[in-house]
Amino acid sequence: MKRFFTMAKVMKTMLPVLALAFATTIAHAEDTMTWDKTFTLSDKVVHEKVSYPNRYGITLSADMYVPKNIDRSKKYPALVIGTPYGGVKEQGAGIYAQTMAERGFVAIAFDESFNGESGGEPRHISSPEIFSEDFSAGVDFLGTRPFVDRNRIGAIGICGSSAFALKAAQVDHRIKAIATASMYDMSRVIRNGWQDSMTDAERNTMLDQLGEQRWKDFENGTPMLPEGFPSVATDTIPDGMDPISSEFWEYYAMKRGHHPRSHGPFTATSNMAFMNFPLLNFIDTIAPRPILFIMGEKAHSRYFTEDAFKMAKEPKELVIVPGARHIDLYDRVDMIPFDKLEDFFTKALK
Repeated sequence: MKRFFTMAKVMKTMLPVLALAFATTIAHAEDTMTWDKTFTLSDKVVHEKVSYPNRYGITLSADMYVPKNIDRSKKYPALVIGTPYGGVKEQGAGIYAQTMAERGFVAIAFDESFNGESGGEPRHISSPEIFSEDFSAGVDFLGTRPFVDRNRIGAIGICGSSAFALKAAQVDHRIKAIATASMYDMSRVIRNGWQDSMTDAERNTMLDQLGEQRWKDFENGTPMLPEGFPSVATDTIPDGMDPISSEFWEYYAMKRGHHPRSHGPFTATSNMAFMNFPLLNFIDTIAPRPILFIMGEKAHSRYFTEDAFKMAKEPKELVIVPGARHIDLYDRVDMIPFDKLEDFFTKALK
């Protein structure tokens, strides 16, 4: 079974785009009583579906989790949590939000603009600037809840959203602390290739192809969207997949993490903006706000976290989870260091 999920094509098609026009369509949320997550609702939290605009007027859809025993006359620390790249809030981000709510935080897991239940057209666009803005929009929302202390708001990014969270924090001082898990720096991998292996000639060829694709998209009236993960969960990994593609398939295409709104790749011209928009160029300016970097011992993505940790200034901390792969920090609650996350944000958001 040959699909686009070879490593080269994963790097080429799971890449984002800068939208030229921003629609103000309303988030198409499911019935608020429907539980359609990849995990079980905890009896220790209260779940609520919420929506709010970003500064472009795009309506974002989010799941808000609050401790069940919350006293809404008081103010609590809060967290805005982004999804793994290509994922939706019903998957890993929701697991983080619910678990942190069990531990006393108000937390939201959100769908990025143009994706999941959030608004924005065309669908499945990705933008480094807008995805970073979406974190700040979450801070807007949380900081105006009467039971949230707006001076105690942090952010968690998972996979690609790790770099978006850091990018937002570089200019949004309202984000007081940041944690990353299984980081991917999408601007780096798109511009430089996997492990910085792309040559200048290869990059120029890709840019030529993207320019041609833009003309096709303009003439067709819609951007080309590569084939994504199957709409129904599968039980097998296709033969011949490389190890990294197989790992993503295991999570997104199989019962473990499959969700019908998690398409996977973004519109084909997505990588143009990322080649022109470095995400971590001012990471050192986040200090003195603290950053917690979390990565799996066996994660193929380790080099993104290791290099970001070197670039960041103190206070910073690196946690390596023994035996964990990249996707294990999406949903393996037995491996995700929630005790560490609780301790980090409790101290950072005092």
